[in-house]
Amino acid sequence: MTSKVLYATLAVLITFSCSQEEKTESTTITKAWWKEEIVYQIYPRSFKDTNGDGIGDLKGIIEELNYIQSLGVTAVWLNPIYSSPNADNGYDVSDYRGIMNEFGTMEDFDLMLAGIHKRGIKLIMDVVVNHSSDEHPWFQQSRSSRDNPYRDYYHWWPAEKGKPNYRYSLFDEQGDAWQYDSLTNSYYLHYFAAKQPDLKWENPKVRQEVYDIMRFWADKGVDGFRLDAFQFVAKDTTYPKFPDGFEKDFIQYYAMQPGIHDYLREMNTEVFSKYKVMSVAEGAGRNFEDAHDLVDEVRKELNMAYAFEGVDIAKPEGYDLVHFKKVFTKWDSAFAHDGWLSIFLANHDQARLVSRFGNDSPEFRDHSAKMLNTFILSMRGTPYCYYGDELGMTNIGFERIEQYQDIAAINGYKKMLNEGGDVEKYTRDLKFSSRDNGRTPMQWDETLNAGFTSATPWLPANPNHVTLNVKQQQEDPNSVLNHFRKLTALRKAEPVLVYGAYDIVQREHPTVYAYTRTLEDRKVLVLLNFSVSESKIDLPQITIGKFWINNYDDLRREGDTILLQPYQAVIVEVD
Repeated sequence: MTSKVLYATLAVLITFSCSQEEKTESTTITKAWWKEEIVYQIYPRSFKDTNGDGIGDLKGIIEELNYIQSLGVTAVWLNPIYSSPNADNGYDVSDYRGIMNEFGTMEDFDLMLAGIHKRGIKLIMDVVVNHSSDEHPWFQQSRSSRDNPYRDYYHWWPAEKGKPNYRYSLFDEQGDAWQYDSLTNSYYLHYFAAKQPDLKWENPKVRQEVYDIMRFWADKGVDGFRLDAFQFVAKDTTYPKFPDGFEKDFIQYYAMQPGIHDYLREMNTEVFSKYKVMSVAEGAGRNFEDAHDLVDEVRKELNMAYAFEGVDIAKPEGYDLVHFKKVFTKWDSAFAHDGWLSIFLANHDQARLVSRFGNDSPEFRDHSAKMLNTFILSMRGTPYCYYGDELGMTNIGFERIEQYQDIAAINGYKKMLNEGGDVEKYTRDLKFSSRDNGRTPMQWDETLNAGFTSATPWLPANPNHVTLNVKQQQEDPNSVLNHFRKLTALRKAEPVLVYGAYDIVQREHPTVYAYTRTLEDRKVLVLLNFSVSESKIDLPQITIGKFWINNYDDLRREGDTILLQPYQAVIVEVD
């Protein structure tokens, strides 16, 4: 649920409950089931509507379980499906044990979970516990009086003490995280929207409530949790003054504050250690030291780091591939011996992968989408793939603020107006980076609304669904969809793509990202041309063998020089 600016420094971490070690001649490899997963993220609101209200639902996911299975993915991560007034599309929860009416019922959930498990796929739930909805019964009780038993479930400041020290809010149109509430003449804290008051994790009753919720879902059989905005949960409840301008680098003041490690160890003891679950939590902190404090196994907190630094590289004016390679290489290096990475380039908080990192023009869209999927599925770490990226879905590119549904876009626009900022530039940037770009309906076929709904969809379908859709790509052996399936099958069949060492080749090459993956006597070379033009790379020391993946019909060579066509992606065995 966090905004693009936050992702420059955020990270996601995965906790696991069981692993095994396997000795090899060269190194010790710690194998774990969660390292071998291929995660497919579904935004339920946009996946498929079955009841004609224009909003995706759980029955829509049930209808498409065979499709999901056909992708070769092994786990599904669902964005929040709990009861919510939808101020932030479900990231404002009013009942953590209820299903949002728009999505269906608990019976639907149980059927969906059984169908997912029947197909050998795991389910990861999203848990939003940095904050709740202001319509949650806890908050309704908390705001009713200062002596209510639930008062200390949230952060309150009595108005008679004056206005509290400024705190920055990511989603507030004034940018102020303190909201005055006249009922008890007090302010409450909200790092996100005013309808998302922050829970007070310093209160042990709050923590036990969260653990009870997690156990409720784990007992139902879910296989993991993603903890939203978790690096923000620990706060200094004296609410001291921060330096002027701190909001420009607010992560340094908000993330990984004292107490968070105690909470994570407690959560591990109370939940993770008792179930075979994986847990994904936003927040690896401010640096590698923070990340290792979280993921080192002896600490019994979290175990897999998922670095977000890479996703903020893409800009409307373009990005530098050498910098891109540097970021992903340094994260791999930092966790080469301890800990584990995940790999992704898109999710519900990002615009579309191919529009940001590739080329979404009709001429190059397919090849660049295949190239980017090849990157995600050939790097060391657990890959996360966002719905529609297996097709190469693109940004819709809204032109006017009235077209947006996302609270971050709308309130950001209002804040820009209030501050007298460059509204025209803000709107141009939204067209490239808005979260709504990544939330348009899944493109099932060429019919009205892309086969997503028979009604008016909550967000319009991208007009290019007429030619870019599942139905069309199913039958084309060279489609982005079928290339994705080849990649998932290859990753599951070849341990070198999961556990193999990563070594970058020609790190300063301006247009080609080349690296090897090596496991014992198995070595493969990955060549990715991130350019709209042909690129050359000299590889005199490498003997090319069997091809595993190629998004073109051939690979051109002139002696030791390899010529890669625009957005060509190759995985090949080498000596």
